[in-house]
Amino acid sequence: MSIVTCEIADKIATITLNNGENQQDLDFAKAMLAALDEAEADKSVKAVIVTSNHEKSWSTGVKLSWLMAQMNEGNHDNVQAFMLGMNDVFYRLLSLPIPVIAAMTGHAFGNGAMLACACDFRFMRADRGYFCFPEVDVSIPLLPGMIAFVEKKIPRHLMNDMVLTGRRLTADELAALNIVSAACPTAEDTYKTALEFAGTMKKSRGIYGELKRRFHHDVKAVMEAEDRPLIEKMQLMA
Repeated sequence: MSIVTCEIADKIATITLNNGENQQDLDFAKAMLAALDEAEADKSVKAVIVTSNHEKSWSTGVKLSWLMAQMNEGNHDNVQAFMLGMNDVFYRLLSLPIPVIAAMTGHAFGNGAMLACACDFRFMRADRGYFCFPEVDVSIPLLPGMIAFVEKKIPRHLMNDMVLTGRRLTADELAALNIVSAACPTAEDTYKTALEFAGTMKKSRGIYGELKRRFHHDVKAVMEAEDRPLIEKMQLMA
């Protein structure tokens, strides 16, 4: 089975992360882009759900063992391709002319939390799983582009607290802060609720895509002007 799959039924594309804790590396970025291409290419699709088949994790961020191995072996091209590839994933989600719904069925850490923030709507299970930005504890600073789009989904004062402390929030806490649309009792309920919500989204791709592009037009500019030079110079760790 592919590490990311896309299944389309009843005008809804379900993108499922199938690789354990769904840690992100170059293969993950490529697989996500392919799945998004598949969903967008089917003109019948009215909404996309991103979920996971892992029992307790949605996506736990960058696969640090892979990243460090690439750095130690001097494979900078792979690292740069990964970082730029994930920026492509984030921006595709931010600009896809279809509603994108994160059904967080478990932990969303670091780049996993970023992935959720790049989606239009978020639902999360309440019985298991945390949401956090642990980069301060692993010495990996956020790229400017990440800050640019995450602060559109999380109030700046709260983002400041989360990023600088690395503290974990539960689904109930996130729902109280309107960062997720609902905290659901179980993983099954999370996907079911996301599916029911997706069924209500029957918007025209033209207007939906244009609204998203206008919401996030600045993010692409930041990614190109600020992220790319940092990535090309390998200024990725502190």
